[in-house]
Amino acid sequence: MKLSRLSTSIAFAATAVAGSLLLSACGGISSAADKSGGKLDVVASFYPMEFLARQIGGEHVKVTDLTAAGVEPHDLELTAKQVAAVQRADAVIYLKGLQPTVDQAVAQSHSKHLVDATAASPLVDHHLDEGDGEGESKGADGEHDHEHSAATGDPHIWLDPARYTAVARSVGAELAAADPANAADYQRNTDALVTRLTALDQEFRAGLQNVGTRTFVTSHAAFGYLADHYGLEQIAINGVDPEAEPTPSRLAAIQRAAKENGVTTVFFESLVSPKLANTVAGDLGLKTAVLDPLEGIKEPDKNDYFSVMRQNLTNLRTALGAS
Repeated sequence: MKLSRLSTSIAFAATAVAGSLLLSACGGISSAADKSGGKLDVVASFYPMEFLARQIGGEHVKVTDLTAAGVEPHDLELTAKQVAAVQRADAVIYLKGLQPTVDQAVAQSHSKHLVDATAASPLVDHHLDEGDGEGESKGADGEHDHEHSAATGDPHIWLDPARYTAVARSVGAELAAADPANAADYQRNTDALVTRLTALDQEFRAGLQNVGTRTFVTSHAAFGYLADHYGLEQIAINGVDPEAEPTPSRLAAIQRAAKENGVTTVFFESLVSPKLANTVAGDLGLKTAVLDPLEGIKEPDKNDYFSVMRQNLTNLRTALGAS
């Protein structure tokens, strides 16, 4: 176990104890709905899960997002207050394997209504493939990054509208089970969201049908499901961990593949430094643009899942030479 992992486990244990004390100080675990003005108290682990909770729950839920707006979710460390919130929530919506401290808090949760997105849409391992047996990214200490290895897979299922639809249905069913009195509303909201996701899927299919190249380069291997679903090829500088440091052979392979496939653009994302993407693009004389993995939104009052996904489609069409 890496020192960082050990430190995380120790920190979580201390946080969990503090969270338990906080619950005790509040008079023990009671119905969270009683403390939320009669609304269902729902905790979501990060933006894509929060979005589903709000869209489907509507006026019947009070949603708490464990990951603040504009914060990269991979390295989330929960506070004692957040651990307590998970433990007393009426429902928890999360993606197992993405945020270890959330998984640990969920394991100690008293809620009977847990939605693990990976149960609705099992993960796939989108490994890096350089063709030379050195496809894994390495961290700064030189060790291979197994943060999202084959044991857990690529977590970015929400970037495929079809997979996200499956998770939405699961959320709707669980909220209805937690709050039967409003089950009809949850079903109605789920159906409305699924209709919008289906329309978005059709927009992507039509928009990416006639393109000059089907290959794109991105700084973070977050778009494997999107690429699979729409017949594209993702070439990632880093693995699914956006902070990993690519090997020299990885960079050389990217340069070769970019030239062979007529790549015009290197994509970077909004929550991670574009320095590496700029360097690779500069070496190849390519442009740069944003392809947002939607792990968090800096200004959720101005943008949401659908607006960012449509901007991603626009940027992809430009980079791929769509007609």
